[in-house]
Amino acid sequence: MKFRILSICALAAFSFFACDVDQTSEGEMPSVDVDVQADRGSLPTYDVEWADVDVTTTTRTIEVPKVRVVMVEETVEVPVVDVDWPSELGDKEEQTLMVEADVNQEANLEIQEVYTTGNRIIVLAELEKAGEMLEDGEVMSISDQVVVNAPDLDVRYYIIGDRPDGIRNNRFKYISSRNDLKDMMTNGRSIYMKK
Repeated sequence: MKFRILSICALAAFSFFACDVDQTSEGEMPSVDVDVQADRGSLPTYDVEWADVDVTTTTRTIEVPKVRVVMVEETVEVPVVDVDWPSELGDKEEQTLMVEADVNQEANLEIQEVYTTGNRIIVLAELEKAGEMLEDGEVMSISDQVVVNAPDLDVRYYIIGDRPDGIRNNRFKYISSRNDLKDMMTNGRSIYMKK
């Protein structure tokens, strides 16, 4: 009987873990007679004050991108580059090399050259901002692509131009000029050049 009462008290203590508990009366254990007669006894009583939780809302001014996406189906010529790669690099498969940027003004993004250094492909594009600014907060997505038949190689993307604001623009490395890659391209071979 005592074990059962202690178990109840332990459970009660765990359930009141995050609250303020004040005892309001003393408890009394039942008295037990040897001939298995027992007084009823009483458990202690408690006043419980739970934590007061309020959930409200407030108004904040935050920047939310407003994207203008115009999907137009066009037939365009996409360059396809086929190179004889050394057999130790593995089998060739068609890969689309794509650069993209989110801009807040009319602009043009074009892949200028694709190089290989043997075990790496380097994609060099150029971003030219030359048009009107879009409405406040609007963003336009632009891209260019080249298809290359190549083994599974490490691909690095570089864009000549100023990095526009926007999360998606962190995917590519922006550089100021082709000279920034001069050392990397020393032993490279151009496999594609924009006409």
